[in-house]
Amino acid sequence: MSILRNVFLAAALCATTSLPAMAADDAAVKALEDYFEFSEYGGATILPEQIPAEEWKKIYVVDTRDADQFAKAHIPGAVNIDWRQMLGRRAELPSDKMVLVYCNAGTLSAQAGLALRVAGMDNVRILQGGFSEWKAKGGFGANQRATRKSRK
Repeated sequence: MSILRNVFLAAALCATTSLPAMAADDAAVKALEDYFEFSEYGGATILPEQIPAEEWKKIYVVDTRDADQFAKAHIPGAVNIDWRQMLGRRAELPSDKMVLVYCNAGTLSAQAGLALRVAGMDNVRILQGGFSEWKAKGGFGANQRATRKSRK
């Protein structure tokens, strides 16, 4: 467990701060190498318009923002698990359907999603652009609107 914790911590620190990178943990680096070697290109991210409106109800949606942001607005049906708690609470996530994680713009949920995928959860997807992109694309009907616009 300490390997995954170190991987997650290193990713979080490097991505969200200007602190220097942590000293390499060989086992953590190896875990990431193994993950990236077999991960498909773009396999963890999905755009709002790639999800048909009728499919949203079949997805387990997780808002990884803090409770205050979640209370103000969120994708209907989403549950709130702070991005820093995702690994520790992964047992709460279903393994039999897509788990879609999002934050405001996709940065913090990408870290949570990466950690979950390195932990072996290949059913996790990250909503590219986050809640902001979902709203801008029109929410659940984004796929239908994008299709109609491209046909004009």
